[in-house]
Amino acid sequence: MVATPIGNLGDLSSRARAALVAADLIAAEDTRRTGALLAAIGVSGTLISLHDHNETGRIEELVRELAAGKVIALVSDAGTPLLSDPGYHLVHAAAEAGIDIRAIPGASALTAALSIAGLPTDRFVFEGFLPARAGERRAALARLSAETRTLVFFEAPHRIAATLADLAQLFGAQRRAVVAREITKLHESVYRGTLADLAATSIEEPNMARGEITLLVDGAAGTGEQGADRALLARALKLLLAEMPPARAAAVAAQIAGVKRSEAYALAQRMRGLTAVEGEP
Repeated sequence: MVATPIGNLGDLSSRARAALVAADLIAAEDTRRTGALLAAIGVSGTLISLHDHNETGRIEELVRELAAGKVIALVSDAGTPLLSDPGYHLVHAAAEAGIDIRAIPGASALTAALSIAGLPTDRFVFEGFLPARAGERRAALARLSAETRTLVFFEAPHRIAATLADLAQLFGAQRRAVVAREITKLHESVYRGTLADLAATSIEEPNMARGEITLLVDGAAGTGEQGADRALLARALKLLLAEMPPARAAAVAAQIAGVKRSEAYALAQRMRGLTAVEGEP
């Protein structure tokens, strides 16, 4: 398992380079990208593609190669393999077959962003990429709104403004957050502030919507035993009702706000009635 740079080629370790030189096969998420990396560092190797769409079909072949004594270096497009990248199925199958698996650690956008964010790092949860569809994204965020650990996401640049707006509504405008983009690259930028601040900046600052983005959000304030949060209930319903039927929206909102489903459903019906009076669909 070979970690590769997330931007700066100088972050490739000498051990990682040696592992790539020595490997019989290099399994890569994108052979063109990895080929460019190998050319840049003066390494030649036999590349084989391993991505989300072909991984399960290639496991038997690759485990057979490993059992025959060949060494396979697994790399992703950037950073440490398996963190929102393919490779899990191969590693699991290799472990089941008794194959020796070794880590060549190095760059990771996840840990790099945590190290510079200025948010608590003693406990955190990595959620990878949020759903692309607005309704599914809001439902996922609604379920995470009471999470007390620091939250870490990867986000596509064209969705960062919408995601920050949803976070401000569901988590509260004053929750602290950090947008770290293009870490280790020429145009590395770190934006810090409240969710409201960052949502506004994402509209005013076009550069925020460019490049690779890691988004970190402070955890919810611990309140001991979780009690009902009716302000959170209203915020959650406002977003969820735009994307799903009242019963489903109420079920999700009730869970995250700590109220009875019947209470959430009653509020959902009142909110739907209000929008109808105002002339909205």
